[in-house]
Amino acid sequence: MIELDTVEVEWGVFSLAIINFGKPMEEFEPDRGRGVKALRTAIAVRDRFGNEAMADYYAAIGNRIFDGLQDYQDDATIVAALTDAGLDEATLSDALADPATWEKLLAEHTWLTGSTRSFGVPTIQLDGPNGPATFGPVISNPPDSDADALALWHHTAWLTRYENFSELKRERTVDPDLEAWRARQ
Repeated sequence: MIELDTVEVEWGVFSLAIINFGKPMEEFEPDRGRGVKALRTAIAVRDRFGNEAMADYYAAIGNRIFDGLQDYQDDATIVAALTDAGLDEATLSDALADPATWEKLLAEHTWLTGSTRSFGVPTIQLDGPNGPATFGPVISNPPDSDADALALWHHTAWLTRYENFSELKRERTVDPDLEAWRARQ
């Protein structure tokens, strides 16, 4: 999408483990939260290498999880994703050794869920940190053409900016073309 339109992406982090915890955050153990290691690594990647590197890491770990059926809790998966993205594999151990990555994850997650009222991923916020936000779109497979991708993006952006729009949902009509999806069936 970035190559097809004038879209600037600033990556943020959101944790379903935090959303679903249901107890005071003082009781949350960051090293045990599902996906927290990968998210702390994402924070370290962005801080150390920049926003574009975070996009590369996000794509790499997504490929390993959804196409490679690898466990996102496994350090080897995170290290392999870092390598796939051309990043220093020590970023994982550095991230986990630095309590600031947990503090940043919690602060960013809290800010994003508060400012956008996010409850899931993907959450897209347009026009900067005070712009409108929406959950979605959730699509089964990437569009077949650049033209379809642009149309999907423009429609999503229009709906997100339309002040009276709040929700649109339907049942899945096509199964995702992902190994992880097929393995669950």
